[in-house]
Amino acid sequence: MQANEITINSDVANDGNLVAKLYRRTRYANTQSLYQGPNHTVASRNQLQFYVTDPKRSGESRGISKCSLKFTRDGQYDNASGSGTLALPKIGSISFAVPVGATAAETLELRQDMAAILLDETIMTSLMDESEV
Repeated sequence: MQANEITINSDVANDGNLVAKLYRRTRYANTQSLYQGPNHTVASRNQLQFYVTDPKRSGESRGISKCSLKFTRDGQYDNASGSGTLALPKIGSISFAVPVGATAAETLELRQDMAAILLDETIMTSLMDESEV
């Protein structure tokens, strides 16, 4: 089970300076934990969620273990007519599906490869900001 409080040290401005962000667990179910972060309100969410799905055997496969995490952060954005703003979410999610029997070294390599892509400004800027694939 995840801790009741999680601190994320994030390089918000991508300038080498880390900012500590504290997330506190507000809900827990068997397969989900919900955390609220700095400046979270009902009207403007700043949430982190963890999910897990237990593997189920299928034929000769011992199953696939699944887990994911999702950030949801609301912001105010100009509406289409330009007459005001709308509260809309920014959502980032990462999910994993790993066969039962995968080693810790294999899952570490997968996470490290994903982290490398997420931190690569050239790839992520062209993907997210310029909508290029």
